[in-house]
Amino acid sequence: MDHVVHFEIHADDPARAIAFYTALFGWTVTQMGSEAYWLVTAAGEGEPGINGAILPRRGPRPAPDAPINGMVNTAQVADVDASLRRACDLGADVALERMEIPNVGAVAYVHDTEGNVLGLFQPAG
Repeated sequence: MDHVVHFEIHADDPARAIAFYTALFGWTVTQMGSEAYWLVTAAGEGEPGINGAILPRRGPRPAPDAPINGMVNTAQVADVDASLRRACDLGADVALERMEIPNVGAVAYVHDTEGNVLGLFQPAG
């Protein structure tokens, strides 16, 4: 079966994006040689999830009120409210307030420090 194996976060300021994601989720980020491409370890060995990268945006930043024109990555978190507050403390702004999905969990969306939409998901439990 085909499945997602890698993600890329486009950033106006890669250093700022790296600081945001390492502080919010504890991800490990390492530069790939001398390239403007930073590998992200977001899932440990044997843990669910995928790894990815952060790279400079190649084009204009999406307008805050524009429709989403790319993929939205959603991270599973232990507490969506705490993660939403932490994301905002780190420079994100709320794209969509917390909402409940019956029998599934809760989700909220933020614009990260680079204007990308990021989902925060807490499974029902």
